[in-house]
Amino acid sequence: MKRQVEIFTANCPVCDPVVSMVKDLACDQCEITVYDLVKQCKDKTCLSKLESYGIKKIPAIAVNGSLLSCCKNQGVTKEELIKAGIGQG
Repeated sequence: MKRQVEIFTANCPVCDPVVSMVKDLACDQCEITVYDLVKQCKDKTCLSKLESYGIKKIPAIAVNGSLLSCCKNQGVTKEELIKAGIGQG
């Protein structure tokens, strides 16, 4: 059975090395799909997957339908911004 690897990227200098690393590590049992969120995809699958996985930052990788723990993060929140002093004169 093939291992489904989904990479979510913005095709940027931070994301590109991660895409390369995954491709370099991949074996014959890995089926890699790269979703460039800048270009999006015609059928909007990439956006629905982004939402269903709860991705808040990229690059992000899901394997067999599960977002890797290294990619789980709540992303930027209003609370964290306020905690950092943003918006406070």
